[in-house]
Amino acid sequence: MKAIRIEQNGGPEVMRLVDVEMPEPGPGEVRIRHEAIGINFIDTYHRTGAYNMPLPTGLGLEGAGIVDAIGPNVTRFKLGERAAYCSGPISAYSEAHVVPETRAVKLPDSVSFDIAASSMLKGMTARYLLRKTFPVKRGDAVLIHAAAGGVGQLLVQWAKHLGALVIATVGSDAKAKIASDLGADHVLVTGRDDVAQRVREITRGGVHVVYDGVGKDTWACSLDSLRPLGMMVSYGNASGPPPDINPLLLSQKGSLFLTRPTLFNYTATTEALDETGADLFGVIEQGAVKIAPPARYALADAAQAHRDLEGRKTTGSLVLTP
Repeated sequence: MKAIRIEQNGGPEVMRLVDVEMPEPGPGEVRIRHEAIGINFIDTYHRTGAYNMPLPTGLGLEGAGIVDAIGPNVTRFKLGERAAYCSGPISAYSEAHVVPETRAVKLPDSVSFDIAASSMLKGMTARYLLRKTFPVKRGDAVLIHAAAGGVGQLLVQWAKHLGALVIATVGSDAKAKIASDLGADHVLVTGRDDVAQRVREITRGGVHVVYDGVGKDTWACSLDSLRPLGMMVSYGNASGPPPDINPLLLSQKGSLFLTRPTLFNYTATTEALDETGADLFGVIEQGAVKIAPPARYALADAAQAHRDLEGRKTTGSLVLTP
């Protein structure tokens, strides 16, 4: 089968489409023949070495397709069922992938393969951020950075569904329209608007929570946008890692809370994974969260997809098609 592999860390040019042996599932594993493969920013961290991985390695953590082989002792899936996964193991950039049955979920017929592959990781991330890390309730004020991006678009819609006042930041006027159309109450353009000042004016004191997947470039304004006892949720490093922080700064800015969560810890058990997936598919089926059709790239064009993603030439989600 065809798969993307890298032998060294670096730019998109290190990615190669190669022939590899078709993997066979072992005990408790299923093989999923991909119909769509999710592309996520974390894939670029694995490629560059920002998140260290043993080399050589494949890339990708997310995919959706049909179960076409089952290992011994599998109880959660049958041959021919629709399935999706988003927490690896790594090497989803391939025509088929073997995953533990406990890390995959059944895909409802109402959710397409493209939507599943483009929304599982981002959607489950949005779900734990909004429902677990800081449980958003009606009337809360939230600040969402990179609101036109894959996770950002889901956060905006879901936060509005929960009854929050949503302030969004984006990088351009074109992206501002996207965030506004998704329901954001206020949209600020980074580099033009003084984000922290505007947030404090809008909320008369600051937001309850900031969801920051950008990192270095938004770190200072995120902290300055919080009200006393607010929570800073740093869940990504799109612009680079945030600076080191002295805990005293949190007290000086109002006894703030700071957390750096990951999806893995919120879906560590099969029960938590199923609950998270069911909640995500539920809001999609209700229409509370609408997911635009993702941009599609052939598996052979994975390097170009990474260039476009890192160059911020995309909005929404991207998928590879085998």
